Amino acid sequence: MTAIRPTIALAYHSGYGHTAVLAEAVARGAAAAGAEVVTIAVDTITEEQWAQLDAADAIVFGSPTYMGTASGAFHVFAEATSKRWYTDAWKDKLAAGFTNSASKSGDKAGTLGFFQTLAAQHGMTWVNLGLKPGWNATTGSENDLNRLGFSNGAAASTPADSGVEGVHKADIATAEHLGAHVTRHTGIVLAGRAHLAAAAA
Repeated sequence: MTAIRPTIALAYHSGYGHTAVLAEAVARGAAAAGAEVVTIAVDTITEEQWAQLDAADAIVFGSPTYMGTASGAFHVFAEATSKRWYTDAWKDKLAAGFTNSASKSGDKAGTLGFFQTLAAQHGMTWVNLGLKPGWNATTGSENDLNRLGFSNGAAASTPADSGVEGVHKADIATAEHLGAHVTRHTGIVLAGRAHLAAAAA
């Protein structure tokens, strides 16, 4: 059976550029794993880009964490997805998420949880990070993958007074891992569906 190339769409908002760096990393990881990647900034989304989200096999949500949740711009986008909810347009797609805040924890779990709930409301299947926590023993370091220890998505910590060059290399690598991880799981799901369809034919 010929391998199916999945389409992974990134729907994200970046306030100061740090989350955009993560989005680029997720996209690189997904592309390196064999995906066709579509990257969409949700604060400037067009009708054509909505159609790209509808056509994607998986959607990865991204936003900075502001006051314990996703940014206002991402919330506007999330509310607008209700049109897709009414028609089940995203049902059975895969979903994942990534976020950034200045503090090491920074209540990022609130943002990732918001993404998970949004995905669940659409009937999507959540893909976690797939990494054990790093930097949690004397043998670890801040350069470990998943150095902040989040399981349900890729999380980054960038000092509030740093520009985009301040995004930590380990957080970038963790985001790349997420992109590849989502691509692999999406490929497995697509291959399984194709096999079941062929068996039923």
